[in-house]
Amino acid sequence: MLRFGTLGAAKITPGALIEPCQKEPNAQVVVVAARDRHRAQSFADEHGIPNVVNSYQEVIDHPDVNVVYNPLPISHHHEWTIKALRAGKHVLCEKSFANNAREAREMAAVAEETGLVLMDAFHYRYHPIFIRAKEIYDSGMLGEIHTVDACFHISGPKGDDIRLQYETAGGVTMDIGCYPISWVRHLTGEEPDEVKAEAIEGPPHVDLMLRTELTMPSGVTATTSGDMRDGTKFSAELIVNGSTGKMTCINPLVPQMGNRIELTLGGENSTETFDLRPSYSFQLDAFIDAVKHGKPFYTNPQDAIRQMETIDRCYEAAGLPVRGA
Repeated sequence: MLRFGTLGAAKITPGALIEPCQKEPNAQVVVVAARDRHRAQSFADEHGIPNVVNSYQEVIDHPDVNVVYNPLPISHHHEWTIKALRAGKHVLCEKSFANNAREAREMAAVAEETGLVLMDAFHYRYHPIFIRAKEIYDSGMLGEIHTVDACFHISGPKGDDIRLQYETAGGVTMDIGCYPISWVRHLTGEEPDEVKAEAIEGPPHVDLMLRTELTMPSGVTATTSGDMRDGTKFSAELIVNGSTGKMTCINPLVPQMGNRIELTLGGENSTETFDLRPSYSFQLDAFIDAVKHGKPFYTNPQDAIRQMETIDRCYEAAGLPVRGA
């Protein structure tokens, strides 16, 4: 049994962890702490978590906990992930993995040293729609790939939200723009040779929109964009153009809300749809397999390092400071 302790009472936690665990006999959430004890108690009462403690360290040290979920502000991922690993606990760490690539390398080194599972929580990677998109890309049926275009846009936060604060690793690229970057990296199986980027800044050093052009070693040109400006219309899609066909992957982000792959090959159009089981549940399956059976998984610490290296390069190319600098 995987017995999760969760750090904080983050809004993402019910969908990302608690609900998948409720449908999984081999996992449950058993302990929570938040900065405010009353908030943690309310969260526990609402979601059926049996134990509330006073601090994140008490979550990690709790005798019932053998795995830790870290959905804290990104600025806190490095410290608390390493503390959990040092305490002998496997960790599921929310994206973005760390402030920057340097921190990611340090986290990965501790995971390797301890022999524990550390997963970067890019849940989309485990869902059948993305697995199928990767199969199509690699099959050659699209011919020579010319371009890959990926976007995630949504009307974003306001006020003093942590996503708008540089000190908590705020910025659209850290919050949602990381997804298109990850989609491109995983779909192509490549890391960019060249990175160009432009951003629209909101609060100091915080990107509200960031668009990239990534040149891959194969010659594929990829564009990504994340946009969380107020009033932005929701969009989450991935488009691949090749010499013999086109693939459009609709909603690889939250495929449980509806999804499809549209293919155009030889002038013929076709559509495939996929399981509406949440991507977070497929991620939990992979995490359990890694912990219990030592199975490899896609979003491992080495991949997290490469992801953060690309994000660092995007910020530098856009003239913005790397997070945590």
